[in-house]
Amino acid sequence: MRHFRNYSALLLLCCANLGLAATCTVAQPHEPSPAEDAYLHSDYEHAVMLYNDQLAKEPNRPDLTAALSNVLLHQQKFAEANDLLGKALKANPQLGILQAAAGFAQLRAGTPWTAADSGARAMALDPCNPRAHLLEYELMRLNSRFKSAAAELQVAHSLDPYDPEIREGWMMKLPLKERIKEAEDFLSGANALDAEDQKHWRLYLEHLKKRAAQAPKPCRLVSTETSRELPFALLMRDGSHVRAFGLDVKLNNQSGRLQIDTGAGGLTISPALAKRAGLERFSESSVGGVGSEGEQSAYTAVADSIRIGSLEFHNCSVEVVKSSLFNDSDGLIGMDVFSRMLVTLDYPMHKVVLGPLPPRPDETSVAQAATLSTNQDENDGPDAEPHDRYIAPEMKDWSKVYRLGHNLVIPASLNRSTTKLFILDTGAFATTISPEAASEVTKLHRDYDTWVRGLSGKVEKVYTTGDLVFQFANIRQPTTGVIAFDTSRISKNMGLEISGLIGITTLDKLRVTIDYRDGLVHFEYDPNRGYRN
Repeated sequence: MRHFRNYSALLLLCCANLGLAATCTVAQPHEPSPAEDAYLHSDYEHAVMLYNDQLAKEPNRPDLTAALSNVLLHQQKFAEANDLLGKALKANPQLGILQAAAGFAQLRAGTPWTAADSGARAMALDPCNPRAHLLEYELMRLNSRFKSAAAELQVAHSLDPYDPEIREGWMMKLPLKERIKEAEDFLSGANALDAEDQKHWRLYLEHLKKRAAQAPKPCRLVSTETSRELPFALLMRDGSHVRAFGLDVKLNNQSGRLQIDTGAGGLTISPALAKRAGLERFSESSVGGVGSEGEQSAYTAVADSIRIGSLEFHNCSVEVVKSSLFNDSDGLIGMDVFSRMLVTLDYPMHKVVLGPLPPRPDETSVAQAATLSTNQDENDGPDAEPHDRYIAPEMKDWSKVYRLGHNLVIPASLNRSTTKLFILDTGAFATTISPEAASEVTKLHRDYDTWVRGLSGKVEKVYTTGDLVFQFANIRQPTTGVIAFDTSRISKNMGLEISGLIGITTLDKLRVTIDYRDGLVHFEYDPNRGYRN
């Protein structure tokens, strides 16, 4: 018997134990319908056909509409899902199951603010709907409310432990050995994952097994020096033009230069640097990014020593991948490695400044960071005590950003007519936009002379735009001829529509201070300050 939720035959559960005011019911295992079975076996196209057939016979079944919209989201057809749910809600606006489904479609479409409204309505109408709690979990996590998110996920799993998406999130919170066991069981059955996600989970499972078998030592700070200023290293396009900025590092006493990249996570290095440093392969992985060639094979390794300025760390993981991006550098350093500190990218003065995070109300001070965050987010991992976003008084005017892993995502208005989501990406050569977002507000032209390359290879089709005005936080940037290319792969990986990258042509004019812990960013612009190359 395969497991799937069934709201027609449920056990009673007093949900006061779950922090709810109502008495809820718990999903039980049952034999899935043909449409459910097709979805669980990742045959999305067949599932859509079967759900449409059912809806033609029973058009007033909201559970079928919600299930169909979820399959459409797995196909990345969020516009169709939004249209389907819009029509259903027009007829039945008081159904919590439809409001929750609409929230997921709105989230995937890149409007988390409207998803939050739908989520609030769903919770008010039906607090026993497990997917309403899953939606709240996703939204809270985006907003750095990790403690509240963990509570919502626990409620969702208590109400329906068979929903594949709920189960995925729940597994990530388990202790290592339990996570391995649950992941093995999850992957051995029908789980609704597409081929790419199946691959990710299997690589992750093998990584977990090696961790359990070898028990690597934790990454930790060993230096007594706590230098807080790290000078930029210049990555040159030619003899007189700077292409990007980096930091000089040492891995096992071997020198390397890594590009500063808020669009990357952890430390990603070239095979050449890994070989010089004598790093041994720990587990297989894959990496992806901008480009049309898909994900690239990679592997993780552990460096005995990593020195950045006078900060020295021992036993920290890195990812090794071969990429043509590393022709003038040895890899990438995501600023999330310093997520236990306040990180300032001072572009006019060409330096990184590391400072203490403000203590939370229940803390007297924040201890010196004892580790380099080269793996999991300390707020969202299985071995950490989660916390909710704290906005210190001195940060009340900072901009809230959405955070997904290492990615910082900010809403930006385009020509004052529409708001889209962009990743703050210092590793991007320029601020860029998707053709779909650009075509809503300006002209678009195919560009045969410009080429774009990322970790996933060369982009197949490149465009340029007419006049655009980007406005985000306190920054307003009029521009023209913005590079446009397809961002659908980024959007799929992120789980919400990403309309482009706020790149170095915008950020290198600013002093950018990042509080990764709380999802806050502060931008300062002074045209009379510092220098630029």
